[in-house]
Amino acid sequence: MKREICHVLLADDDDDDRLLFAEAVAELPVNIKLTTVNDGEALMQLLMKNNGQFPCVIFIDLNMPRKNGFECLKEIKRQEQLKTLSIVVYSTSYQAEIVDELRRQGAQHYLRKPSEFEQLKKVIYTTLTKIENSEGALPAPESFVIYS
Repeated sequence: MKREICHVLLADDDDDDRLLFAEAVAELPVNIKLTTVNDGEALMQLLMKNNGQFPCVIFIDLNMPRKNGFECLKEIKRQEQLKTLSIVVYSTSYQAEIVDELRRQGAQHYLRKPSEFEQLKKVIYTTLTKIENSEGALPAPESFVIYS
């Protein structure tokens, strides 16, 4: 039986990555309403017009056109009504100094995009479980990055 988790929002400019993410979420043992947008500007517009119905977690691709994940994170954390949202930065790249800065800016986790579908399901589920169990608290530095 699936347990209820939440509304998940994904911002990613890659069509294939959005499709794979949606397929992975559909196979998880949780009930998730997934909304996707294809860039950071669309993400911010959606969040600002949501009428108080916020997702419980947002996965943001780091490298997007128009507004990247880092810019979105900063903007979200500056908005009073958005700053408590759980943000997971979702990227194929990894640079320690950028990851450290994302953590300092308030991201909940940094998730490395895996290349295998089964690994993708596993890391999404692990991430959602960690966020659900954290009750909004930021993780320790050693738990911030979730690898595939």
